[in-house]
Amino acid sequence: MIDEHIAALLAYAGRLDSRVRRALADPQQSARTIADWTTVLADVPATLTDTGWDASQAVRRYYEQRGGDRSAQFRAVEPHDVLAAWAPHRAELMNRHTDPVPAADPDDPEAWREELLGTRAAVAHGHTPPAQYRAVIDPAGQKRLAVLMAQGDHGPRRYLPEHVAAELAPFRPAQARREALVAEGLPDPLGAKCPHCRAETGKRCRSGYRRHREISGVHPSRIEVVVAQLGDQDDQDDAEQVRLARLMCQPPTPRERRARHTSGGTHR
Repeated sequence: MIDEHIAALLAYAGRLDSRVRRALADPQQSARTIADWTTVLADVPATLTDTGWDASQAVRRYYEQRGGDRSAQFRAVEPHDVLAAWAPHRAELMNRHTDPVPAADPDDPEAWREELLGTRAAVAHGHTPPAQYRAVIDPAGQKRLAVLMAQGDHGPRRYLPEHVAAELAPFRPAQARREALVAEGLPDPLGAKCPHCRAETGKRCRSGYRRHREISGVHPSRIEVVVAQLGDQDDQDDAEQVRLARLMCQPPTPRERRARHTSGGTHR
């Protein structure tokens, strides 16, 4: 900010605080105050329309005494209060910024580094908006993405090619059995939230302390929920539901474990 910005900012603060208004009544004191504020806030912009920064709003928030801060009752606003409000906003700008490729010759490291640091300094001082090359996904976008990646009417969404999944089947027996059940037209055992361990739809059941360890099988209560949903839709008889429950509850064949080879002599 320059002298004109500081003068306007102090005039606004004088409307909120009579102490500032009385301090600015003396021309000499007013000139010294403006000079001091200009020196301290030289790297702080007055306003940034694109990012929503306004120094006058920072002064107003100071007098609103947010978060239980009662400093405004004992002293008038000072330059470090504006700096404290600008610091998190500047950090947010830098987090949103992605360094563009410098136009300098990569074989000249000093010029390349100088241009890179100059771009970062311009963003940090508010002279240039942050360069964003990645789309920001807000919470609403995350929910839409989760819906797209969730299970559909044809079983779990496949993210691997068929031949790769076939090669990995011996190493993922639980996933392979789940895919085999869906391919046969049976319901997905993980197609509902588990009422026992609270595992989400599509996630394996958990057990152990704080439910951190995933298990290869499925809790019976979860199978009952899946079969109940299927029965409500297709109106199948009890015998068919029992058959489906037994198929889905059958644990996968465990992998063959190889013996560990130890080196060294025989321990006595």
